[in-house]
Amino acid sequence: MSHKQTPYSPNFPSSQGYAPPAEGEKANESYPMNPQVGYPGPPPSLPPGAQPLPGMQHGIQPGFQPGFQPGFMPGFQQGYAQAHPAYPHALPAYPQPQPGYPPAPIVQQPGPGQAPGGWMTVPQGLSNCPPGLEYLSLIDQLLIHQKVELLEVFVGFETNNKYTVKNALGQKVYYAVEDNDCCTRNCCGRMRPFDMKIMDNFQNEVIHLKRPLACDSCWCPCWLQSMEVTAPHGTVLGSIEQEWSIFKPCYVIKNATGEVVLKIKGPVCTLSICGDVQFNVYSKDGETKVGKITKQWSGLAREAFTDSDYFGITFPMDLDVRIKAVLLGACFLIDFMFFEKSGNLEQDGPGML
Repeated sequence: MSHKQTPYSPNFPSSQGYAPPAEGEKANESYPMNPQVGYPGPPPSLPPGAQPLPGMQHGIQPGFQPGFQPGFMPGFQQGYAQAHPAYPHALPAYPQPQPGYPPAPIVQQPGPGQAPGGWMTVPQGLSNCPPGLEYLSLIDQLLIHQKVELLEVFVGFETNNKYTVKNALGQKVYYAVEDNDCCTRNCCGRMRPFDMKIMDNFQNEVIHLKRPLACDSCWCPCWLQSMEVTAPHGTVLGSIEQEWSIFKPCYVIKNATGEVVLKIKGPVCTLSICGDVQFNVYSKDGETKVGKITKQWSGLAREAFTDSDYFGITFPMDLDVRIKAVLLGACFLIDFMFFEKSGNLEQDGPGML
């Protein structure tokens, strides 16, 4: 005996009110006979008048696509924020932080022309330039800060001077250290001879200064101050020589061949208590001002109790880097002659007497 198969045959007792549908009702069934796998439920219909997005099938909403988790937006790969052309406004232009996770740290990158540690980067592509002087080709101003030595402040014991040379942006260019012995520093004071090493970021000596023992008074016209400026391996860059004068300090800047290229003229009063002290730099004829060396006022306490000074140097941008290095040496010579104290006592007087 064969039984006709019905699409709906629940195995429930008819005594409890369960019974198969009538024959006339089978054709009006509103539920699917073979539901598709992967749909969590009937998809919601679009609002009246709404059009489906491009590429979307009718009756299918984002978040209910077969084989994808609820909330999945078609056209986006996981972990990327680029939108599919069909959904240009579905996600923001930048990925947002996930709930429960801290935002990613922002890394501070060195600015243009700045190396890690606050040092100026080495300019590239320069020819006919002594090693280490490439920095001077891109600057027209230098700032020199002398380091405060606590032993000098509290005891008056003279130590080797140390300086930091920076550009106008505050980036370190060089580090200068005096090379001298204890006896010479404390017996000769500001008139002492010395060697000074000027080094770059890599601790390479790029400029060497040598000051011999000499006098600075107008009473000794044949034994005045001088300084030789050399590059590594003894290559002469130039020199600074004091000229005889009664009222104002005067110097000449010479190149490697001994030719005068610049002149420096200082004020009658070089006492730093008067404020900034300016030494003007002129062309070789002594008429055209092209720069200056300025002893800057560094504050009452620093000026009264230390010999740690602030200097500024300005010169033309297109000046030869060798002459710029010689001007840097002239700044150190001026510092020792007029602003170096012995036992924290000011020894400078009016003019060159």
